[in-house]
Amino acid sequence: MLRKEKTSERMTSRSPRRARDSYGGRVTNNASDWSQPKTSTALLTDQYELTMLSAALGDGSAHRRCSFEIFARRLPAGRRYGVVAGIGRLLDALPRFRFGEPELAVVSEFLNEQTVDWLRNYRFSGDIDGYREGELYFPGSPILSVRGTFAECVLLETLTLSILNHDSAIASAAARMVSAAAGRRMIEMGSRRAHEESAVACSRAAYLAGFTATSNLEAVRRYGVPGAGTSAHAFTLLHNTVAGPDEAAAFRGQIAALGLGTTLLVDTYDITEGVKTAIAVAGPELGGVRIDSGDLGEWARQVRAQLDELGATKTKIVVSGDLDEYAIAALRAEPVDTYGVGTALVTGSGAPTAGMVYKLVEVEGIPVAKRSSHKESRGGTKRVVRFARPTGTAVEEVAFPADAPAPESGGLIAHDLLVPMVRGGEVVAGLPTLDEGRDLLAKRLVSLPWEGLKLSQGDPAIPTRFVG
Repeated sequence: MLRKEKTSERMTSRSPRRARDSYGGRVTNNASDWSQPKTSTALLTDQYELTMLSAALGDGSAHRRCSFEIFARRLPAGRRYGVVAGIGRLLDALPRFRFGEPELAVVSEFLNEQTVDWLRNYRFSGDIDGYREGELYFPGSPILSVRGTFAECVLLETLTLSILNHDSAIASAAARMVSAAAGRRMIEMGSRRAHEESAVACSRAAYLAGFTATSNLEAVRRYGVPGAGTSAHAFTLLHNTVAGPDEAAAFRGQIAALGLGTTLLVDTYDITEGVKTAIAVAGPELGGVRIDSGDLGEWARQVRAQLDELGATKTKIVVSGDLDEYAIAALRAEPVDTYGVGTALVTGSGAPTAGMVYKLVEVEGIPVAKRSSHKESRGGTKRVVRFARPTGTAVEEVAFPADAPAPESGGLIAHDLLVPMVRGGEVVAGLPTLDEGRDLLAKRLVSLPWEGLKLSQGDPAIPTRFVG
């Protein structure tokens, strides 16, 4: 006798509401995950950061007060906005950027004793302001401001860029996919197309951007992202005997284990026969069917008609297979209920990095700037406001000197974008959670002019203006 299992996730997603710390991690034993002992992040850096440090210690410039900013000179081709992601992961990594004996053994191979001794006691003691996770950014937006001595700030360059460039690229692509899906469910399933640790970060970034769930169980454990998953073609192929394939046996086995709310993969052999068999085995209360090959739009129409004819009017259709934002948009008019996205998501849909840079902009209160052709930077520590109409539609971002008054709003509503994140080396309490960042991004996307959500190439959704 087939049992019925109630599930709110048609791909048998299990999404208990876990307590999360400020950075999206699960709370364990009343202590946030990030505060538990973990591996040092100090060697997740480039060697030249440490050789610069050595030179600065040698000539006496290491302790000059400095300000660094992180920004992207341009958006990837075809993009009209970027999404800030990875802030929580960066704040998790920062307290662990310390040099123990194993790390010192590595760097002592090329550093002098003075530098090694300095690193032994290294703790970042400066300040960091930044855009909240889930905030939008545009070309030139100084999304992070890192202040302290040259020595302590320069060491964070590679780690900061590694996290923010990756996660922001993934979240930016994921946000476009979510917009293209127009409210339909999105499952991230790209783990097998990425490095194992990158896959976890991708799941987190996708959830921030609005994806419903992930197939990656480490992301479920580490960040509390809802999990989803049912079966692959291998399970159907397993049910093969000398008499031939037995698709019905595979479906019966899956339903016995997962309940009628599960989603059956119907394209292992023949899709039409697969749907017929699925409903014959499960009945009209089957949760869903998944199509992973062929012309997805055409098959979705045919399968919807077949399901309705068989009385399975509430059975959902899930599609997957090399989907990106353009393919999802092309399926908008089709009877698809859920999209499963893998390769395009974990590769940033053609833009695997956000192209952010980490530049020194001020030394002892004196603005400094790079003048190289096509790689210019703007000197001086900055504040940023985003102006919006009373209706909520964003108009522009304005960056101005941190010690200057904010520009006149001209009747527009001004939103300060840089918020305190680290003070005196300590992470500020009360920063947005992963779910709060997800909600923030949804609101920010709605605030863009309608042209800003187009998938076609064009200018950034709003301009960034620099004054002072």
